[in-house]
Amino acid sequence: MKITGKYKLISIITLILAAIIIYSCKTQFATAPANFKATYTEDAVERGKVLVFSSCAGCHYDRSVNKLIGTHIEDVPAIVGEVYSANLTQSKTHGLPPQYTDAQLKYLLKTGINKDGRFIPYMLRPNMADEDVNAIIAYLRSNDPAVAADDHINGLTHYNIIGKIYMSATAKPLPYNPGMKLPTDKVALGKYLVDNLGCFHCHSQSLQKLNYLDIEQSKGYMAGGIKFKDNKGNTVIASNITADKNTGIGSFTQTQFLRAVKDGEAPDRKLHPPMPKFDRLSDKEIDAIYSYLITLPAQSHNVKG
Repeated sequence: MKITGKYKLISIITLILAAIIIYSCKTQFATAPANFKATYTEDAVERGKVLVFSSCAGCHYDRSVNKLIGTHIEDVPAIVGEVYSANLTQSKTHGLPPQYTDAQLKYLLKTGINKDGRFIPYMLRPNMADEDVNAIIAYLRSNDPAVAADDHINGLTHYNIIGKIYMSATAKPLPYNPGMKLPTDKVALGKYLVDNLGCFHCHSQSLQKLNYLDIEQSKGYMAGGIKFKDNKGNTVIASNITADKNTGIGSFTQTQFLRAVKDGEAPDRKLHPPMPKFDRLSDKEIDAIYSYLITLPAQSHNVKG
């Protein structure tokens, strides 16, 4: 039987509707347990500010207004839609924190599941210690100017049908693991910071092949190669920061590494955005990161660009 153009169109529409239904069914998940309340202390707020500016600000901080009102995420392929990071101020109109309980914020950070049961595949921190989660929440609810109420938003995220189907097929919530502790061993602390500051997100070889639960299983872990856009639209490629002496940081001294991370000055060049200056981290924390990185297997991967 010959299939006419009319029936082809009906078939295509049917497939699209089926994909939307499947997508809708697969993107509703269990919401947060209501058994967590953050502790608000001066130390917690200060620690939270360090974490937010070292981990979250790269996407959420708008430098034109010096506030965490969200930005357009340039590195998401246009074929899937437009993505904007959330307003993290205390705006009751557009701010995310006022719309969430402490328990819901913690659950979102750990699993990627929002208060409505939808999965949001950003800022996933399944291995973050409860102490640091508490600190981030305390800071977001503080009176710091960067999180003071601001009703402005730069745009709203919109996935097209391609983006929705892709997200449904590839993006999965993470298990909720409360009760995690901050490491005390130097090397273990370094790994913890590489994980929870998101260093491995940029410095591995594929954003699509990141392993958030077991970070060292990410494709090309810390060997660099992912391409980003800087604030002028230029392509920037993340560096190899394994212990390889020729193409990584194996020849860096501890002091040189500290200067690269805090001041953006590597021994042979200046570092460029989107690599931030981690000037809020303590020397002890950066030393821990260095101590961990030099234990990793050296990978010869000459990153150019």
